[in-house]
Amino acid sequence: SAFAWAANSAIRTAGEAADPPGPYVALHEVVGVITVDPERDALLRNLASDPDARALVLRVDSPGGTTTGAEALFEAVRGVSGSKPVVALMGEVAASGGYIAAIASDHIIARGNTLTGSIGVVRQRPNVSGLLENLGIRIDEERSDEFKANPSFVSDGTPATRAWDEEVLQDAYLWFRGLVSERRGLDGADLDLAANGRVFTGRQALQRGLSDQIGGPTEARRWLADQGVDPSLPTRRIEKKEDRPLWMRLLGVNLPQAGLALEARMPLGQRLYSILN
Repeated sequence: SAFAWAANSAIRTAGEAADPPGPYVALHEVVGVITVDPERDALLRNLASDPDARALVLRVDSPGGTTTGAEALFEAVRGVSGSKPVVALMGEVAASGGYIAAIASDHIIARGNTLTGSIGVVRQRPNVSGLLENLGIRIDEERSDEFKANPSFVSDGTPATRAWDEEVLQDAYLWFRGLVSERRGLDGADLDLAANGRVFTGRQALQRGLSDQIGGPTEARRWLADQGVDPSLPTRRIEKKEDRPLWMRLLGVNLPQAGLALEARMPLGQRLYSILN
């Protein structure tokens, strides 16, 4: 139909514009650091409403990223799952925010040596107060309240502000923990053991109920066949327009994965991260 053709065209890359319309299994890759990405989320919303897309294989190879970015991605994938089966296929690493993306699916497949888990939240901020003190530099600050912009880059804050920061961090962690409990059916001691920040191999994750199966693309298509998806359907890669510079594409360079490299490409300021360091 004209609607199906238009929907397909909206979610294909330029290189795939000539693909004929018709039923297919979508493949979307979550690779590298996860951040807020409206284009990615819009792509997944379009996929959810595409009648020709019979299923989604979500390949995750990510150490995580910002907690807000992972939250938005989770909601977008759940939107796809509302209309068609979604299977997550874990690669080298699907940890922290990458695991949030995976649990949005209906079925999780990991390699035996995939690194996953790392269920927790971290806040990172530089503190240059010691450096400034060594240089003989003093910065005077005045605030309307002790909680405003505190702690900052140039101070350690007060006991009250540090306690509040801990509450903020714990609130985000409890959100993540709640997702794991809801999506994986874990609670009590089982949830405590799974959601304490540890990293697991794919085999260990399976034993702890964090995934469903060991395997790869073949197992993903078999699971989809069990859900009524024709195994003969072609797989079509669904991705937003490539935004890496040409030299990065030619050399196969992805965006920074974690730590200081991530900080360098983002505006300064405090963030909550769900990332494997």
